[in-house]
Amino acid sequence: MTNTAKKFTPRNNDLAMIHIAKKDLGLDDDTYRDMLWTVARVRSSKDLDFSSRIKVLEHLKSRGFKPKPAAKTKQKAPLSNEPQHKMIRGLWLELHAVGTVLDPSELAISRFIKNQTKIDRIEWLSTAQASQIIERLKQWLARANKKVAS
Repeated sequence: MTNTAKKFTPRNNDLAMIHIAKKDLGLDDDTYRDMLWTVARVRSSKDLDFSSRIKVLEHLKSRGFKPKPAAKTKQKAPLSNEPQHKMIRGLWLELHAVGTVLDPSELAISRFIKNQTKIDRIEWLSTAQASQIIERLKQWLARANKKVAS
């Protein structure tokens, strides 16, 4: 590790988040240090312990700071445009809409497909296998709609 590289630890991540919040909220140095004193009885963020860092972050969030999720570095493959694959996704999302499926994600669809066919990815299904999955999802949706109707 070079001298300029920072080690990613929970403490460093929290401190970075606090400084991002300071900038996003437009706090000048005096206001920032007064806030640290009021919330955690310290004048510098380097003196914050774990619970104090959490208090400061919660305070900053209550003042309007909205943390942004970390940028994802891994590119996802584009979704397949095959009509059968679209149908599978559509049925899955309908099952989610009626409350039968809790997780509408692609990962959940893949897990369902693997459970049914032992095949890891929707793109690897044959036309016959995709048709079987579609029929199972239609039957599942029909059962779910009966429950909702009664």
